[in-house]
Amino acid sequence: MAARDLQERIKKLIIDRRLASGAPLPTEPELMEYLGASRNSVREALKALQAMGIVEIRHGFGTYVGPMSLAPMIEGLAFRTVAGHYRGEDSLLQLLELREAVETGLVSRLAGRIPDADLVELGALVDRMEEEAAHGAGLAETDRAFHATLYRGLDNVLLSEVLEAFWDAFHRVRTDLGGEPQDPKVTCRQHREILDAVRSGDAMRAEEAIREHFGNIRARLSTTAPQIPHTRHNERV
Repeated sequence: MAARDLQERIKKLIIDRRLASGAPLPTEPELMEYLGASRNSVREALKALQAMGIVEIRHGFGTYVGPMSLAPMIEGLAFRTVAGHYRGEDSLLQLLELREAVETGLVSRLAGRIPDADLVELGALVDRMEEEAAHGAGLAETDRAFHATLYRGLDNVLLSEVLEAFWDAFHRVRTDLGGEPQDPKVTCRQHREILDAVRSGDAMRAEEAIREHFGNIRARLSTTAPQIPHTRHNERV
């Protein structure tokens, strides 16, 4: 039986038995009997599924349903974007456009509908950004928290995870490639405008604020030329 077929049958077993993350899978001998496959074939299939986050192999304890996170997607996006950039492609701009398309399409739905508690939290995050900018500190984590909080009100866990994946992949690639960061004062002003727009309930203004934010980043990326890859101290290789 082909390795891919075994993987699909194990995935189907998880679905058919409605196993949640952390639930134990059948033992290795049970899987061998169920799948009609050799021990090595079953182990290889499980290793492949573990790489995807679908199962988790705990040596000495057994195999469990994995967290099913988007980590493999983030790794793939980041690698594809960096590789394309070094080939002279506009891969980083393409990833930015993907984020922009998703966020622009969503923010108008949020205008006037964000819970008061989330608006207070968003305001505090912009205040923190401004403090960080004044002290010359990096804004990345606060920026990330702002976007995560902004879309939390949609109450769509999968959507939130996808947006986080896009954000993580994009900023990891930007860190790897270097380049001139955006003026932190501009970043703060743009996030303040996004907050004011969604708070006021003006969907068109909110959409324009998001477009301006991404447009500024796009303008800077357009001047970024492919660089010679380098390995930083303690970088994973």
